[in-house]
Amino acid sequence: MKPEIKAELIAIGAVDVDKTLLGRITVPTAGPGAGNTAFFFSSGGHRVRLAVNEDSPFRAEMDGDDLVILKSGKEFARGKLEKELVHCPGQAYITLSEKCVFDCKFCPVPKLDGKVKSLEEVLELIEKAHATGKMTAISITSGIAETAEKEVDRAVEVVKAVNKYNVPIGVSVYPTSDSSQRLKDAGAIEIKYNVETMDRDVYARVCVGQSLDYILESLQEAVEIFGKDRVYSNIILGLGESDETVENAIEELATIGVIPILRAGAMHPLRIGDVDVQRPTRDRILKLTRVLRRKLDEYGLRADVSQTMCLPCTGCDMNPHLDLD
Repeated sequence: MKPEIKAELIAIGAVDVDKTLLGRITVPTAGPGAGNTAFFFSSGGHRVRLAVNEDSPFRAEMDGDDLVILKSGKEFARGKLEKELVHCPGQAYITLSEKCVFDCKFCPVPKLDGKVKSLEEVLELIEKAHATGKMTAISITSGIAETAEKEVDRAVEVVKAVNKYNVPIGVSVYPTSDSSQRLKDAGAIEIKYNVETMDRDVYARVCVGQSLDYILESLQEAVEIFGKDRVYSNIILGLGESDETVENAIEELATIGVIPILRAGAMHPLRIGDVDVQRPTRDRILKLTRVLRRKLDEYGLRADVSQTMCLPCTGCDMNPHLDLD
């Protein structure tokens, strides 16, 4: 799967496919893709996660053991279906709270009113993943059911409880005044606090009630605590920001030692009327990922050494050090 192929699949984001061909798949409960049925497709050592949508210009069919993705009736990509462990291949990637008191306009989670998993439920999921012999990492994320502080408390509790598995642990939550130190002390090795967008006009409209400056300060502190190549942040593409804004954001984050993850935005049906998300094109994804690669190289950062969460998964994004030639 060449970079151009993966970028186009991400740009479209979905495939028309008979769900019975996909086997056991899960529905994500966090982030802009929450609530959508999706699967993992692997080709030539690269991976992409695709939603199932009968209106997609791509059609997928089985050819023996291969899944073939067709565009205009012609073969576009050929590869294999990958089985999920928990949310993604190889990782137990678990959402603690499937609801959120924040109302980010691009995110359906506040509209879904999902469940809040108990510690026992989380530990059971991780134990089942471990029992398969395929669990290489544990990743924890969460919305905010009540307060950010309570979510950090819960994440710390989980991290302490699963250290016994001796696999890398990463956490993505909304930061608090002491979240980085507490999670590091508990045993997490990687952290992600999402800026979402660094276009301040867009941020004020779509991340109501949150502080971009606070998140940036928390990221800088996290680098001091977790170290080089261990702190990440999502930048969503398609919220109305310019390429120049994204390039400046990449520079600003890389300068303080944070590795940005460029996430293609998607218009969720539950958010129609709240926001206008224009999914990035293949060319825009490739252009900005190449900028990201140059800036990471300039600042001595590596996106291919991460052991948890999104960067090693590569399903939803282009990893600049794994997916580019």
